[in-house]
Amino acid sequence: MRLITLGLVAAGLITVSAAWVLSAPRPLPASDIANLQGDPEHGRSVFLAAGCSSCHRAPGPDSDPLILSGGRSFASDFGTFIAPNISPDPDHGIGTWSQTDFVNAVMRGVSPTGSHYYPAFPYASYIKADPQDITDLYAYMMTLPTDATPSRPQDVTFPFSIRRAVGLWKTLFLSDEWAITGDLTETEQRGRYLSEALAHCAECHTPRNALGGLDRNAWHMGAPNPSGTGRIPAIAGPDFNWTEFDISAYLESGLTPEFDVVGGSMADVVSNLGQLPKEDLDAIAAYVLRAAQ
Repeated sequence: MRLITLGLVAAGLITVSAAWVLSAPRPLPASDIANLQGDPEHGRSVFLAAGCSSCHRAPGPDSDPLILSGGRSFASDFGTFIAPNISPDPDHGIGTWSQTDFVNAVMRGVSPTGSHYYPAFPYASYIKADPQDITDLYAYMMTLPTDATPSRPQDVTFPFSIRRAVGLWKTLFLSDEWAITGDLTETEQRGRYLSEALAHCAECHTPRNALGGLDRNAWHMGAPNPSGTGRIPAIAGPDFNWTEFDISAYLESGLTPEFDVVGGSMADVVSNLGQLPKEDLDAIAAYVLRAAQ
């Protein structure tokens, strides 16, 4: 009996140790970031494509999209996530973050103190971005207005409130591999980068499994709205019959082929993407149709 007990204790210790190792934060290698120089002008384009203001501007339709004071709430099956202040304010925002801090937060979901961010922050998409683009984004965001609104704590209950456990989620689901591969044209590759890495379209338009990971077998096939009301529409599958022109025009103008006007959270997405060059919108459209095949 004593040997059995010792064996169970040893097995438990091994399991806990393995979980601790697997759940550890994994920032980018310092050599990938150290020598990068940010270009704020290009960073603005990355800001628009990544939709930073869509989540981090203050609640309300009239809030300034360049004042990233946070406060918007996002309901999910795991709790309610509240966007933090990411303005350059040194006390309540990210004004004291280094370039390395910022890139690791965006691309690896690791805070400057070494803790995990919840994947409501779409670093599972941003992990595919070019570190240079995220460095440029940092340079641009440091030029934006400061705001001293304190960030509100996340409303997440046990066991999802255990931040270290997010590391296990990352072990299962965090990958820098493209969802759509094959012989893509240069335009489709550009669209894939914009859609999968920066605009993170799949984060809303693809269903998730019980642990919150994206179902890559149902890419862009639509998903339940995390708020519990309605459904995010499919942008693939037999019922999606838009053309490249339809998609590109929608992202530019907010008008559907039936002349309906974009609404809900997609209105912010169009407001941002519509400021990108037309060739980028055409590239996203080409990729979306390629992903739908």
